[in-house]
Amino acid sequence: MLKRKQYQFWFCAGSQDLYGDECLEHVAAHARQIVDELNASGKMPFEIVWKPTLITNELIRKTFNEANMDENCAGIITWMHTFSPAKSWILGLQELRKPLLHLHTQFNQEIPYDAIDMDFMNENQSAHGDREFGHIFSRLNKERKIVVGYYRDEDVQDKIASWMSTAIGVIESSHIRVMRVADNMRNVAVTDGDKVEAQIRFGWEVDAYPVNEIVAAVDAVSKGDIDALMDEYRSRYQFVLEGRDEKEFMEHLAVQAGIEIGFERFLEAKNYQAIVTHFGDLGGLKQLPGLAIQRLMEKGYGFGAEGDWKTAAMVRLMKIMTEGKKDAKGTSFLEDYTYNLVPGKEGILQAHMLEVCPTIADGAITVREKPLSMGNREDPARLVFTAKEGFGIATSLIDLGDRFRLIINEVDCKKTEKPMPNLPVATSFWTPRPNLKVGAEAWILAGGAHHTAFSYDLTTEQMCDWADYMGIEAVVIDADTQIRQFKNELRFNSLYFRK
Repeated sequence: MLKRKQYQFWFCAGSQDLYGDECLEHVAAHARQIVDELNASGKMPFEIVWKPTLITNELIRKTFNEANMDENCAGIITWMHTFSPAKSWILGLQELRKPLLHLHTQFNQEIPYDAIDMDFMNENQSAHGDREFGHIFSRLNKERKIVVGYYRDEDVQDKIASWMSTAIGVIESSHIRVMRVADNMRNVAVTDGDKVEAQIRFGWEVDAYPVNEIVAAVDAVSKGDIDALMDEYRSRYQFVLEGRDEKEFMEHLAVQAGIEIGFERFLEAKNYQAIVTHFGDLGGLKQLPGLAIQRLMEKGYGFGAEGDWKTAAMVRLMKIMTEGKKDAKGTSFLEDYTYNLVPGKEGILQAHMLEVCPTIADGAITVREKPLSMGNREDPARLVFTAKEGFGIATSLIDLGDRFRLIINEVDCKKTEKPMPNLPVATSFWTPRPNLKVGAEAWILAGGAHHTAFSYDLTTEQMCDWADYMGIEAVVIDADTQIRQFKNELRFNSLYFRK
């Protein structure tokens, strides 16, 4: 099971020595209290660590470079308690390589009308100091997240917590390694792209292996290990034979168990966190990986079909961003298949030949085996279920030749009107916002792929923030999208992001 680290976030208050030691003692005490209260709120997914007040160029630079080198530090939260001259921050900010959240708050919620004097005014200058700090970010053209409000307010704490997941996505992005089994589907454009530029921009390593290297790992799996995994399958899933010979059914299922174990061992040994397969190049595999890939996704691995390495990396990224989220509903690879165009019931049926992650399942999960024309192999076992209802986001990262673009479509997941007993794959059904016609047109205008990295548990804001940190274009299709304005946004973006 792939897990992320227990990261920390450093809290750095800014000030200067103009008002004396007593003022600096107050600054430090107030910053400590804010950190303690945020940690005690129950909302922070990671620990916030107080750091000594930053008042000089040397200390700021030293602290930020220590953050760069600390593998447990996933980001910096800054707050200017008093006035902190922004020139002192230039070198530190230029060298900082971790995400930064600028918390624009103050220690006191209300102006102490009866007691306020110039000493209080000089000490409590967040409205003043944070503007100076914000200016130097704009001058340096550096990305940051700004959260405004009283630190005890729930909405402020929720925004900090949400940003932490985005920061984890930024840090973990540089750790993503995608293993490609063979190449992408021949002559398909949208699943291909510039792997060198992806490594420069996102930190992703994308490597190809001959399929039979992985086959050797599958063939090396012992019968005892397969039998043990088969026992787990029996405990978790309902087997639907549909008239098939039970012995043959179990033999085919055992093939998927061997693929799951072999693939996972290969991924672990080579330190990969995502995998792509291609039904046109299966080598010595007896079946197209189906149930095996579904369970690897459930364990946290990214996946993309037909060699789609960008979607595989995005699925991994989004899974790691949502790991540990309370009441999580799931994240998966999906593909647009077919429309329902009945007025008032419009939507897109999402599925794939086999590989949909069971984290998005609603209710019982069955195992079925059906013929599959692609791959020319045995009938593969797959997990079959329907997805949950609710709000989600579908994302597509595309390579436009001169830049990457992240497309984010907010969607409403629903149940289909009727069951589909003859469709032996996991499915989801959603209506893109603002509606099918506008949503689909905007998606096509933006160049979105037929594959998506989908999640119930991330927000549009989080993914846009991630794109901002990565320095790439992000476009959003939501309830407010209008085609004329959307076309203009794409035109304006082409100028802004031109190399």
